[in-house]
Amino acid sequence: MLLLLGSLAAAENPQKSDYLENIALCNGSDGTSFAVRINGCTAFIDSGQGTATALAIAYNNRGNAHTAMGDIDRALLDFDQSIKLDPTYAKPFNNRGAAYLRKGEYDLALKALDDAIKLNPNYARAFVNRAGVYLKKNEYDRAARDYDEAIRLEPNLEAAWSGRCWTRAILGSLQAALEDCNKVLQSWPNDAATYDSRGLIHLKMEQAGAAIEDFSTALRFDPKLASAFYGRGLARLASGDKAGGDADISAAKTIQAGIDNDFVRYGVRGSN
Repeated sequence: MLLLLGSLAAAENPQKSDYLENIALCNGSDGTSFAVRINGCTAFIDSGQGTATALAIAYNNRGNAHTAMGDIDRALLDFDQSIKLDPTYAKPFNNRGAAYLRKGEYDLALKALDDAIKLNPNYARAFVNRAGVYLKKNEYDRAARDYDEAIRLEPNLEAAWSGRCWTRAILGSLQAALEDCNKVLQSWPNDAATYDSRGLIHLKMEQAGAAIEDFSTALRFDPKLASAFYGRGLARLASGDKAGGDADISAAKTIQAGIDNDFVRYGVRGSN
């Protein structure tokens, strides 16, 4: 999430209004686009009028905007600069960890998120991001513990409930996983990942019809979600629809090579 720069005293000069406008843009005020936020942060940084703390926040904000636009390398440069300016500021550590996670550099992500949590042990979103790293490293028990802690710290954080649903589904705590997914979908009804998770639960419960319905819903919201194609393929095979099942599994493997190995780790027998 973008941060507010807080109360910054504008310099007494004719450019005061521009200075304040750049702060507002950098904060993402009034739903400004990410490109406009980047421009506002850049103008504020280049003005030379901010304190070290304010500049650290501006670099972090700009890094978040770069991340949202998919420019992870530029985002990482900004998070690094934010940390250099204020090494006690936990948010750029968290955001750097999330960026490394997106790049697939899991050890670097883990280090950054460990640092964020050391600086702020009550940082629920950092626990969610670290759980995401543990999932990628196939350390499901550790991921579940981090999701538990995130929910304890911030009970309404949907990403934590959704992530825990997926993790519990993999671990085989199916009823508890189902309750987590249902809770998320009450307030987040268009989330493909949660329908995908619930599809896996129903698949492992041998409820093929319910699994097909959930995987199909997930694909309506995310038409390239390989796990939903593969899971639906397995459910269709289980229900006797060989042609449909084979087509879904082929589509899944086209999107993501090796997905059959992933499902073996999830505790579901893949197809040949």
